Amino acid sequence: MAILSTCPETIEPYETPSHAPTVQVIAEQLAARFAQTAAERDRMGGTPKAERDALRASGLLRLSIPAAYGGFGANWQITLGIVRTLARADSSLAHLFGFHHLLLATVRLFGAREQWEPWFRQTATHNWFWGNALNPLDDRTVSSPCNSWLEFSGQKSFCSGALDSEMLIASARDIDTNTLLIAAVPTQRSGISIAQDWNNIGQRQTDSGTVTFEKVRVEHHEILSNPGPLSTPLACLRPLIAQLVLTNIYLGIGEAAFEDARHYTLHEARPWPLSGIGRTDEDPYIVGQYGEFWAGLEAARVLADRAAEQLDAAWARGPALGETERGEVALAVASAKVTAIRTGLDVCTRMFDVAGARATHGALGLDRHWRNLRTHSLHDPLAYKLRELGEWALKRTYPRPSFYS
Repeated sequence: MAILSTCPETIEPYETPSHAPTVQVIAEQLAARFAQTAAERDRMGGTPKAERDALRASGLLRLSIPAAYGGFGANWQITLGIVRTLARADSSLAHLFGFHHLLLATVRLFGAREQWEPWFRQTATHNWFWGNALNPLDDRTVSSPCNSWLEFSGQKSFCSGALDSEMLIASARDIDTNTLLIAAVPTQRSGISIAQDWNNIGQRQTDSGTVTFEKVRVEHHEILSNPGPLSTPLACLRPLIAQLVLTNIYLGIGEAAFEDARHYTLHEARPWPLSGIGRTDEDPYIVGQYGEFWAGLEAARVLADRAAEQLDAAWARGPALGETERGEVALAVASAKVTAIRTGLDVCTRMFDVAGARATHGALGLDRHWRNLRTHSLHDPLAYKLRELGEWALKRTYPRPSFYS
């Protein structure tokens, strides 16, 4: 696919707000609250309505919206850092929060200024939550012309955060041309129904179930076609933002598993009878494993932060962003994601080696870390990320833009 090097819209860089410590404090307070009930809510599943409303009340839903439209104007480093903070407490809520900001970026990158400006203002004013019904892998929703509007009909799966949202990003295939159309529509519009059918082993409170569109009227001014998806190097940042949101969720899960294991090792675990030591934290085999965990998490943190810095630099380039610069961000994001997944799965699995058999008690819910990371990481096969990195390492070929890289 040839990628154009210009874009008809100017995109201002997100500024780093002077009140950045304030939003971090708000996020940490929310995370502490969410962590208290995370294990119980994981068992229940369903919609975390009270927690979503707490995010609304906090003002953090307008975090990435520029100050000119009523937002905090946070850059991606700050926004993704808060995704990670929330993921340490509850990865489902971090998922919903991160995707909300991804969807705001989607309307800005794919749409025209006259479209996203009022949506940004209303989101900031009313603390709207944005939900996802895009999923380009699911082609069951089609778009048909109808008088002066379009009609979306069909279903979409993996619609994270659609339930209890005010706006949806939805996609459909044009019935005549098979072109992918992406629209921003109110969630409560007639013909849209959201099933509570998400029942997976992990990420149990993301409501990532099915959305059904039954002759839903979509106006032409709601279609994000200027410049549209995958049209320019700037627009092609969208999938990289998605990948980096996931990376920070994975990293947050790994960090949470590490801290839970550490607490249990220090306060609950018993030394192995044959070790000949009095305290578990003096066992050299256990101490050595914590060293491995720490080294892996440190590497993931450095790579994730570096990728966020490169994303901000690319974002600031706006329409001047070139394919090579975009390719460099793609490599940084892929490297961070691979490391976060591998390290996270290692920590989430081996945490029981350093905590002991009693840490498997069901009431603790420590298995949720592995379940959440395993469920989420399967949505984008790691082997294909490694292939992208291998193509660069061996042939110096940048990842080809798609909805997944």
